[in-house]
Amino acid sequence: MCERECSLLLVKPLLSLKKTFFYNLFPSKEEEACKLNNTPYVVTRELIEIRGIYRPPKINLDNPWQIKIKIISYEAEAGALLIPYIKTFEYILLYWTLDLAKILVNGGVVCVQVWDVTEDNAPKKYEGERVFLWNLCNNDYALSCIKLFNNNRLGVGDEIGLFWNPRSSNFMFKLLSRPTI
Repeated sequence: MCERECSLLLVKPLLSLKKTFFYNLFPSKEEEACKLNNTPYVVTRELIEIRGIYRPPKINLDNPWQIKIKIISYEAEAGALLIPYIKTFEYILLYWTLDLAKILVNGGVVCVQVWDVTEDNAPKKYEGERVFLWNLCNNDYALSCIKLFNNNRLGVGDEIGLFWNPRSSNFMFKLLSRPTI
């Protein structure tokens, strides 16, 4: 990543708008109707946004890779990076609008851009309908970008770094290391 772009990340701090799930445990009309009909009521959750009293974490310019992943066989075969639930909320959705975050957590697919800065002097941009973030059934997330996997010949054991760039609204990706054979 070029030095100028890194310095732009810290010029104007963003206000923190934290996303969290809210479980509504108060009886609702639907719950009352379920009791009358002797049908089970399922407690639902809704993504809400709360204003934080702290600013979002600053990106460390010496090591901006907030999400580090060692690629496993499933990821290599699928051409998708698995991102844990907590890292998605802490380092990605923190910077998204509530509406966009709701689309993702409710099972939608969100097209994104990925900048591969493995070669600092020649970054590559990946975008379009084949580059997207989606919600897995276990509440983790996956960043799908088969072309990125193919171009970098990513395989099992490779370590990659990833972070969401709030200034340009895209992922920054870098191949950090390969296993020695």
